[in-house]
Amino acid sequence: MHRIAHSKFGGIFQPTMTQVIRLLSDPHATPSPSPSTHPSTQPRDDQLPSSLPPSDPFSASSLTYTTNGHDSFPAPSAYPSRRHSWIHVFPEGKIHQHPDKIMRYFKWGVARMILESEPCPDVVCMWIDGPQFVMANERTFPRPLPRPGHEVSITFGERMDVERVFGPFRERWRELKNRAQGKRGLDGEAGDALTVDWDGRLGEVQDHELRYGAEAEQLRKDVTLAVREEVLKVRRSTGLPDEDPKGSLAETWREEGSFDKPEGRMRDGSVIEDM
Repeated sequence: MHRIAHSKFGGIFQPTMTQVIRLLSDPHATPSPSPSTHPSTQPRDDQLPSSLPPSDPFSASSLTYTTNGHDSFPAPSAYPSRRHSWIHVFPEGKIHQHPDKIMRYFKWGVARMILESEPCPDVVCMWIDGPQFVMANERTFPRPLPRPGHEVSITFGERMDVERVFGPFRERWRELKNRAQGKRGLDGEAGDALTVDWDGRLGEVQDHELRYGAEAEQLRKDVTLAVREEVLKVRRSTGLPDEDPKGSLAETWREEGSFDKPEGRMRDGSVIEDM
């Protein structure tokens, strides 16, 4: 995973995100093409809606992927047995220790996972409290050692009704994809094949509007805020008071001075550290 603050290969469209989306997806959601289908009309296995590879990954799916065009890593999503996996996400994207246990804004990568995985993955929110004392960022010597004597609690929320919460968002994403596909088809950028193979690889977004268009970015923001609100419900269940709604906005942290600052103490007393 590349951090966009440190590398031009970072961001929510990097190949590692593709692997995450494919790992979250169900390998049995879409049947393989019939053997009688002519090879020239068969979509590649990574173009199927669920990116379903055949049972033998050595003869089909790529076993490796690159994050920058030069390195090479085993592709965990090449194996069907690893699909429909649990992915643990810390959407703040960096260590953040606030005296009032307030969260930073969430990054948009979590929205890609929810919008593009097939089917929509289950989501279980959790609230972890205590590690900020066990491993306080400003601890002194001996810094590598955890500090004993602190209580750590992990509170789990219920499995979310993803169809109710995220169904409308996913429908908006499908509409955006259909609109982009139709526009590109009318423009004739890639001939007749464009209607089948224009942007169909699961976990990959090549279309500029789907990446950076105002509607696509607003959709990712809306999904991310919805996820954060669900985490806040779990936080609230532990007895903590509601936080200022402005805390969910990147603009708030930009004003605070910690939007681009990699680590250190902020004006509000919180401490952040790059992961």
